[in-house]
Amino acid sequence: MLEGKGINKHYGPLQVLKNIDLSIGQAEIVSIVGSSGAGKTTLLHILGTLDKPDGGEVFFDGHRIDQLQGKALARFRNRHTGFVFQFHHLLPEFTALENICMPGWIAGSSTRELEKRANVLMDMLGIGAKAEDKPGTLSGGEQQRVAVARALINKPAIVFADEPTGNLDSANANALHNLFCSLRDELGQTFVVVTHNEELAAMSNRVLQLRDGSWVS
Repeated sequence: MLEGKGINKHYGPLQVLKNIDLSIGQAEIVSIVGSSGAGKTTLLHILGTLDKPDGGEVFFDGHRIDQLQGKALARFRNRHTGFVFQFHHLLPEFTALENICMPGWIAGSSTRELEKRANVLMDMLGIGAKAEDKPGTLSGGEQQRVAVARALINKPAIVFADEPTGNLDSANANALHNLFCSLRDELGQTFVVVTHNEELAAMSNRVLQLRDGSWVS
């Protein structure tokens, strides 16, 4: 599904990624681990088309995506990818339901169908009763579940998660780990996760370790 070939990235004289190759299939949870500064988030952003490599190529279903620009790039992200970050980035003036539907509205989907899918996702995530609540009234765990539902609303092929449990207590972190596994098993959802959390990594199909911009064998 997703493939990177010879990915390189520099920030000034510092080479952050060094000829990275990887291949990710459907219904996999792949965790990328390593110390701070190893290049994990940079790699995630390149794979998710939020950043571009200085060298190398990124393919999705055999089509090169690292060279997409403008409307084609925005359309690809909206239709095929979802993102979950350590900080939820929910819009405070909108309800949980509206936050979840936002990517679908951008894609031009009908409100009726979006709200139907959003309600299914919220029930699946255990926040069905929070649809009309605004982010400021939700707990950290509830906000993160809203962010997960938002990432899933357009039925993306792959979800990229950057330290998704970084701001959660252990109970909510464990719940999110189990949720990712359930979504993989029930929906065939693919996740690429950058994490320092050893328990989340242990539940993944594969764990890839970066050190100084290169894979550790």
